[in-house]
Amino acid sequence: MARSSILGYPRIGEKREWKQTLEAYWSGKADEETFRDRMKEIRLARLRKLQASGIDLIPVGDFSEYDHVLDTAAMFGLVPKRFDYQGGEVPLSIYFGIARGTKDAAASEMTKWFNTNYHYIVPELDGASPTLTENRPLRAYLEAKESLGIEGKPVLLGPLTFLRLSKGYNPAETDVWLDKLLPLYEQVLRELEQAGAAWVQVDEPALVKTADPQDRDRLRRIYGRFAEAAPRLNVMLQTYFESADDYEAIIGLPVRGIGLDFAHGRDANLAALRLHGFPSDKVLGAGVVDGRGIWRASLAEGCKLLKELARFVPSDRLFVQSSCSLLHVPVTVKGEDGLPEALKQALSFADEKLEEIALLARAADLGTDAIEAEMRASEAALRALNEHETRNRKDVQAAVTAIASQEGRRGRTFAERQPLQQAKWQLPLLPTTTIGSFPQTADVRKARQLWRKGEWSKERYDGYVREQIDKWVGLQEEIGLDVLVHGEFERTDMVEFFGEKLAGFAFTRGGWVQSYGSRCVKPPIIYGDVAFEGAMTVEETTYAQSRTSRPVKGMLTGPVTIMNWSFVREDIAREQIAYQLAYALRQEVEALEAAGIGLIQVDEPAVREGLPLKREAQADYLTWAVKAFRLTTCSVRDTTQIHTHMCYCEFHDMLGSIEAMDADVISIETSRSHGELIHHFESQSYPLGIGLGVYDIHSPRVPGTGEMTAMIGRALQALDPALFWINPDCGLKTRGEEETIAALRNMVEAARAMRLSVAASV
Repeated sequence: MARSSILGYPRIGEKREWKQTLEAYWSGKADEETFRDRMKEIRLARLRKLQASGIDLIPVGDFSEYDHVLDTAAMFGLVPKRFDYQGGEVPLSIYFGIARGTKDAAASEMTKWFNTNYHYIVPELDGASPTLTENRPLRAYLEAKESLGIEGKPVLLGPLTFLRLSKGYNPAETDVWLDKLLPLYEQVLRELEQAGAAWVQVDEPALVKTADPQDRDRLRRIYGRFAEAAPRLNVMLQTYFESADDYEAIIGLPVRGIGLDFAHGRDANLAALRLHGFPSDKVLGAGVVDGRGIWRASLAEGCKLLKELARFVPSDRLFVQSSCSLLHVPVTVKGEDGLPEALKQALSFADEKLEEIALLARAADLGTDAIEAEMRASEAALRALNEHETRNRKDVQAAVTAIASQEGRRGRTFAERQPLQQAKWQLPLLPTTTIGSFPQTADVRKARQLWRKGEWSKERYDGYVREQIDKWVGLQEEIGLDVLVHGEFERTDMVEFFGEKLAGFAFTRGGWVQSYGSRCVKPPIIYGDVAFEGAMTVEETTYAQSRTSRPVKGMLTGPVTIMNWSFVREDIAREQIAYQLAYALRQEVEALEAAGIGLIQVDEPAVREGLPLKREAQADYLTWAVKAFRLTTCSVRDTTQIHTHMCYCEFHDMLGSIEAMDADVISIETSRSHGELIHHFESQSYPLGIGLGVYDIHSPRVPGTGEMTAMIGRALQALDPALFWINPDCGLKTRGEEETIAALRNMVEAARAMRLSVAASV
């Protein structure tokens, strides 16, 4: 009999109770005991929901108080040296300090979880001696069993993936580190076996990336030792986000189950099954329901896939499950009554996916007749959306076809443009600027809420936004910044703001997902053809420019980032969606330029995160992603300076593509990774304007001038001072006013000191 399973479930709660609990603790409104009690309530509430859903294998241990990778590091006592850790279970103060920084210690690096918009905290192994401080999966298993009678499936991040995600060691030391970690993993598994756990899910998503030739031996060693340590414990080796790269090696491992993604790696995984078969002594965890997409499953296609899988594995050795954790989708469609009916009926969030998994598991046992009515309903809903007029705009499709045939090149090269721009703007050496947003205080959020509720008129709200612009233009001038921004006080989110002004988008009321820590985002839904409907940013930007003699940057979000940070339609290629967005944003760029704005920033922080996990698919993606950016920006005058911004990804392997975007200035995160990107510029030149972020805006600490000066000094050893800009890592929306002003004052002081230093060295 087929069993139903999921790999993980959202942490945040239907009303973001998790976020509220975290922030109450951080702000001092809740003590540690209250915090822990409330977190337990949230954990148990989500388990009760899963219990009531009828899912057979309920994951436990996937819940986290911040991030599951950080949890694994803390479980093994891997605390960076700069924190005052004395051993034993990691205290909350240090746990959150690693994630967010403290007054005296910088936070650990944060970067993207594979090709998703979730961020994890990067473990630091340098000089560490791992030890088992607590058995987190065991604690979660016992809590579910003792509190609710749930025989849960503990979830554990596998050792190979954990090492691939870590820093502070030479890759040549991988086997040395495995020798350190494996005894700790073995103890975790032994204790789970002794407690009566039947299954444990060991996540190894690193196995979908291009395999290291030595990984075959490593995997045999890892999972052979696991089998010896806990022979009665059934290990489900779980892959996701793509097809398993070395399928033949994986199916030969001494584990009880293999989990494969048939949503995002369907074709390659099926091809591997056809070529190599599936072992008769193993369970197949078939990820047939997309765990990171929001669209209703085609139950007919799901049944067709299960029929194909039945050729290789009988139903009594089949887990019908989500393709990955449901962490990446909102909790429920329930309550989304403001959406177009055709769209709402075609959506499936976490709770709805539980129903789809259960239905498909039933069909695997009883045949398609058992779910015939539900199959008809799913097909009708998907058909109605595909036939909707918003997906069939011939005017948009024709215009985008025409623009996509262009190369997207500016009239002159950067080397020719740069002196023209400098002559126009007369900026000093090492010009200072910010990334775009300033603090969105409680008052700013309240004003927006009052306007959205209709309690404030548009005139009153617009007046309030202008007051904030006046305040922060004045502050920027007083601080001494060279290129100003208007502050983005009218914007809720850098993607949502533009989506609300473009055709083809829809917005949920409660469709929140976790991005990092307590930061939750509500991604727009691109469900139709995207079209420009009028100027989106001109009013606020030109108002800010009217209040100062210094240049003000126009601020836009780029086409690839809007796409990658939205839930997107699946009936056309992502490349075509990117070009639709590029065409719409190009019209906004032209509107800004026509209004007298001569510096325009088109942010693309999410280009890297959309990079396919398979190496062979990356070049094609980068080609059209770069082209989408250039189509957005190529029509401006030579003296109009195009900026872009990227953050919190590993960019060293795509510097050529970044250069090909042909932005006059790129600002890029470096401080959270402690300046590591600078190392790559020491061996690979960058001939365009660049600003490497000199302080981390995701931490509440205010870095000193000396700290920033050191960062700038190191960068200038590798980069041309004549092309170098000084800026924070990212926007300042989430920071407090006092810390923002203090940090920017230090940044400007550091820039002035470095100007004198550079001038003296010439």
